[in-house]
Amino acid sequence: MSGTEKVPGTVYYTYMVRCADGSLYTGFTVDIEHRIQVHNSGKGARYTRSRRPVSLAWCRKWDTEHEARSAEMRIKHWKKEQKESLAASFGKERD
Repeated sequence: MSGTEKVPGTVYYTYMVRCADGSLYTGFTVDIEHRIQVHNSGKGARYTRSRRPVSLAWCRKWDTEHEARSAEMRIKHWKKEQKESLAASFGKERD
């Protein structure tokens, strides 16, 4: 599989967590709650290990792994102001 196919029953997420120092970390996962637990246990990304605890600042569901990873890479290259704007919009989007 190339990541562009939809796997039945699988949901992919791009997410941002707010670290204890106020910074934002962007990642990809298939289980958002578990991933945040992993970050907070110190076994997540190296970046978040020394910046715990983290909390969910933003997330979005995607149909394919490719879409989720592409969004992750785009967001990682954004300026902090753009990331903060996205985080501020979390929960205010209309479905």
